[in-house]
Amino acid sequence: MTAPSAFVRVCGLSELEEDTPKRVELDGTPVSVVRTEGDVFAIYDICSHANVSLAEGEVDDCHIECWLHGSRFDLRSGKPDSLPATRPVPVYPVKIEGDDVFVSLTQES
Repeated sequence: MTAPSAFVRVCGLSELEEDTPKRVELDGTPVSVVRTEGDVFAIYDICSHANVSLAEGEVDDCHIECWLHGSRFDLRSGKPDSLPATRPVPVYPVKIEGDDVFVSLTQES
């Protein structure tokens, strides 16, 4: 099992399409990795309201929208900015080295 603070390679930067979430699993934790607005973000992949994958939603203005009920989560903080979700989801640190994207399960918020 990987130590919680360890960064793990999840994909190549070239594999991430702009504004298209990529779902990965790290030690059994579902994570959406998103390249948008010149940066890469990692956010817990399950909506805090409906228990569905956020990776199936749309990305716009540094937010990811749950496809089921439309809650939007800020990719930087995990905080929802629209109902019905009221609880944030964890976000995780991302590190880029060359074409490699690394994520740590240590929560940023």
